[in-house]
Amino acid sequence: MGTASRQSSHERARSTKYLMEKTSPCECSSANVPGGAPSFLGRVAGIGAVRTRKISLHFIFSFLPMAIFLGGCGAESPKPAAQADAKPAAPAVPEEIQSAAQSLLGSETQVLAFGDLAKNGKQEFLAANVVPKTPTNNLPGTIVTRAVVVENTEGKWTEVFRCDEHLKNQKGFLGLTPLSAVTGWRLQYEQTPDKGLALYFTPLKGVTDSHVQIIGVRWNPETKRYQSLDRSYENFLLESPSLEAARTKLR
Repeated sequence: MGTASRQSSHERARSTKYLMEKTSPCECSSANVPGGAPSFLGRVAGIGAVRTRKISLHFIFSFLPMAIFLGGCGAESPKPAAQADAKPAAPAVPEEIQSAAQSLLGSETQVLAFGDLAKNGKQEFLAANVVPKTPTNNLPGTIVTRAVVVENTEGKWTEVFRCDEHLKNQKGFLGLTPLSAVTGWRLQYEQTPDKGLALYFTPLKGVTDSHVQIIGVRWNPETKRYQSLDRSYENFLLESPSLEAARTKLR
């Protein structure tokens, strides 16, 4: 009887211990057992490891967009095509050339080109009085009232071509120049390695002819002066001392 009583008490104790382990809200049953420290640390370490991994992943993902943004900011962005293809600045006009141009056309003169323009080994410059762009002057291109080509011969600047109311060189009026006075021209020009400077003048004001022709002017290496070109822009036209004959002579 005593033995049965002790066994019953022992079973109740075991049952009570089992209930404590199952019903403990904090799952800390080992706190009621002497020497339970290893089990407690094992349980807490296991739970902490899971939580630590969750917190670490959340922490990493929360900073991932910022890291991507900062990385993008640090990367060098490609340059726009317009900036990459930007043309180099035009060389500064020498003071000697600017002074010579102003002595011929006044203080508002613009030097448009200079160098060996005619490909004859001599220094020249092209200068003009350019009409500024305004609401009343919205014509395309470079609009000029006067223009000159000037050549340096033995250290002296000499005018070899002039455009004002008419087109002229040292010998007279160029072929195809309008008979009536022109007060404004559209000027286009280009340079080629073999033929040098080519000028193209379109009369804008003062011409009564409805069929306005672009007049080409280029250096003639045979006559050694600037002359106008025929309608094909291949043959040179002779000058004339008078306007009446300036449109008819063909060379």
